[in-house]
Amino acid sequence: MTHFTLSGIFIYPVKSLAGISANSWPVTERGFQYDRKWMIIDNDRQFLSQRKLPRMALIRTALTDKNLILSAPDMENLSLPLEPVAGQIINSTIWHDQCDARSVSAEADKWLSDFLKLDCRLVYQPDEVIRRVDPDYAKVNDQVAFSDGFPFLIISKNSLVALNHEMQMDLPMTRFRPNLVISGCPAYEEDTWRAITIDAIDFRLPKPCSRCAIPTIDPETAQIGKEPLTTLNRTRKWQNKVYFGQNALHDQCGQLTVGDVVHIKSTGTKQPPI
Repeated sequence: MTHFTLSGIFIYPVKSLAGISANSWPVTERGFQYDRKWMIIDNDRQFLSQRKLPRMALIRTALTDKNLILSAPDMENLSLPLEPVAGQIINSTIWHDQCDARSVSAEADKWLSDFLKLDCRLVYQPDEVIRRVDPDYAKVNDQVAFSDGFPFLIISKNSLVALNHEMQMDLPMTRFRPNLVISGCPAYEEDTWRAITIDAIDFRLPKPCSRCAIPTIDPETAQIGKEPLTTLNRTRKWQNKVYFGQNALHDQCGQLTVGDVVHIKSTGTKQPPI
């Protein structure tokens, strides 16, 4: 059985805000604990992302034992409880999904609205709300928080090395917002993986990740460039979409730690077939 190494773990507590790198992190039924537990919505109850507001990239997140902390240029830090008190239920929209979410606080809404220069609200996913994964790619009990569609995004380190070589650039992995980074395999080998095990957790990889414009946003400045989409359009395009990384679902809860061995259990034809 082929094996490689888990070399990166990333959590994004608030959808489309900056993420957190961790050495070890719990895996729950919905994915990494606190990953995309919160999101920002507009007055139409639609989720907001860097696609519409690149300035969201400048909001940093941190987690302590009891709090989610948001920080941004020229703003006082905002500290929020990890287990918010019950707020108003708001039926919110993520792509084609309608999800019940709870408001966090008027203080959080004002802080975000002031920085983003747009009326918006911060909401979280209560434990009792279950959001199912698309049944075309999932088992009946698979669930997810406020990620676009899947609990995990996997990218191999050498895929980014190869892409940077094509671009003659040195973009960081954070541009692509993975949850799991795998080292030791050839570039784009994850395109062929169908089932892998990391430590004692089994993963299914049903679908490649099509990329939007978010990787063109510099997370340090929120400035928008042409790469990596220009090069991905030339090298990783299939059926009018570009792909980088693989979506994944998990079969057990547990704990993942950087350095864990990654076993490749089964492979198939490349997805996308390029």
